[in-house]
Amino acid sequence: MKDLTQGPIARQLVALAVPIAAGMVFQTLYYLVDLYFVAGLGGPAIAGVSAAGTIAFVVLALTQVLGVGTVALVSHAAGRKDRSEANLVFNQSVVLSALCGLLTLACGYLLTGPYVRSVAADAAAAADGASYLYWYAPGLALQFAMVAMGSALRGTGIVQPTVIVQVLTVVLNTVLAPVLIAGWGTHRPLGVAGAGLASTISIACGVVCLWVYFVRLEHYVALRPALWRPRAQTIGRLLNIGLPAGGEFFMMFVIMVVIYWAIRGFGPDAQAGAGVGSRVMQAFMLPVLAIAFAASPLAGQNFGARNVARVRETFWVAAVMSCVCMLASTLLCQWRPEKLIRIFTTDAAVIAVGATYLRICSWNFVASGIIFTCSSLFQAVGNTWPSLLSSVFRLATFVVPAVWLSLQTGFQLRQLWYLSVGSVALQALTSFALLRGQVRRSLGVDLVTSQPVRTAG
Repeated sequence: MKDLTQGPIARQLVALAVPIAAGMVFQTLYYLVDLYFVAGLGGPAIAGVSAAGTIAFVVLALTQVLGVGTVALVSHAAGRKDRSEANLVFNQSVVLSALCGLLTLACGYLLTGPYVRSVAADAAAAADGASYLYWYAPGLALQFAMVAMGSALRGTGIVQPTVIVQVLTVVLNTVLAPVLIAGWGTHRPLGVAGAGLASTISIACGVVCLWVYFVRLEHYVALRPALWRPRAQTIGRLLNIGLPAGGEFFMMFVIMVVIYWAIRGFGPDAQAGAGVGSRVMQAFMLPVLAIAFAASPLAGQNFGARNVARVRETFWVAAVMSCVCMLASTLLCQWRPEKLIRIFTTDAAVIAVGATYLRICSWNFVASGIIFTCSSLFQAVGNTWPSLLSSVFRLATFVVPAVWLSLQTGFQLRQLWYLSVGSVALQALTSFALLRGQVRRSLGVDLVTSQPVRTAG
């Protein structure tokens, strides 16, 4: 375990965020490598994989239930130096990961066809999307085990093993993608199915590597079958923290589905352009996500140790770092968005849509940085319901107007992108206001002025 209750906040945040960012970079290469080779199959393949890829937000939401709850409770226990509690939480999260994995696998095979047909632009895109998901479903199911183990380590302040495993899995995926998608060396190209299969094989190897690490090298938290009997109280605490966080990502899934539904009338080129643009934006989000992922265990351990000033300082250091990184990313996307899209496709229609998407939606970056930082602090104090509330607010301010706009004569794609910018800005303001209230109640201090405040009771 790494003690995060002492030492310079900024240095500790950077020490945690840098390896997390490195791991995320390699994790994003998963998608970019697949996208590069899938793009060679044509517009319908890109559109199909992009539309099908929205289902990953559902799995991401479910993994957040595990990950956020595990990081929060393990970091609190670590801050209190309560090793037995940390082990109980970790092993209960392993049990939940197995149950969620089985549920994901079953739903993946039962619901893939109807779901992809409902959001894809045409039959060809739907067929490619379904083929991709059928082979990717086992990998999505295995993500739960990966998240449970990685989150327990992050809660104790250890991130390097997870990063190393992520790097290894991406290297493996990079090797397998051209072989399975394009048929390099085998002369048996599997197309979009190969993209799904490459990811599944890579994730499976990553789970095995982390499992071996826990069995042979990890000592503070360990796999203990004696603690695998479900404990209702511990599972309830995990879910109370994790479910709202998972709900946030489910809201993102709903928003992505609405976007693909709203633009389906513009054809597969529009869906492909939005898909490529959103993947590029995800890549630019990596620094702020890494900072948020690092801030959660750092603030969580200090919350468990009741170090109020360090919790507050963690927020402001993380917020400033996030805003600086996101401002730089915004400027880059404003400069030459076409060049960023052209990395993945030479289709002029797809480039035009993707470049416009990036130029407008990149104004979301700074606001998104604030949202992610607030979310990390909600996780650290063990109350993620306000964060979910801000996501519901964004859902209301985006989905209803988006559906209305899409039904109007003369509807244009850029109207949807501008609506997204406005809704994200409102969410950032809402998240900050809710966090300020949460800090006043939980820690008895004002987040802005640092002055002590009266708390109820």
